[in-house]
Amino acid sequence: MIDHISIAVRDLKAAERFYAALLAPLGMSKLREWPDAAVGFGKKYCEFWINRRENMTRVPDDSGLHICLRAPSSEAVDAFHAAALHAGGTSDGAPGLRPHYYENYYAAFIRDPDGNRIEAVTFIGA
Repeated sequence: MIDHISIAVRDLKAAERFYAALLAPLGMSKLREWPDAAVGFGKKYCEFWINRRENMTRVPDDSGLHICLRAPSSEAVDAFHAAALHAGGTSDGAPGLRPHYYENYYAAFIRDPDGNRIEAVTFIGA
């Protein structure tokens, strides 16, 4: 249903390194770049874009912004979370089961350095 998603970042080069690290466990890599403007990541086509907005302020924690990306396994969710923390993000929910969301729902939440809230999810045994 959704073709692609774009988020704003202040420092495109720093965000490119950050997202390259945490999207790799989800099977995504950099596929396209518009110098000093945008970088697209995906599996076969650009599904996830980061766009430079150097004058933006940090996204407030209560903004409601939340993007969830499908992971192929619980190990990929764990790797996504670890990569984000190692690359300078913060945890907004450690990897684990969340049966109050849905049966077998295994997810992790992070915030990137600009405050964007990104989740990786898989369904155990589904």
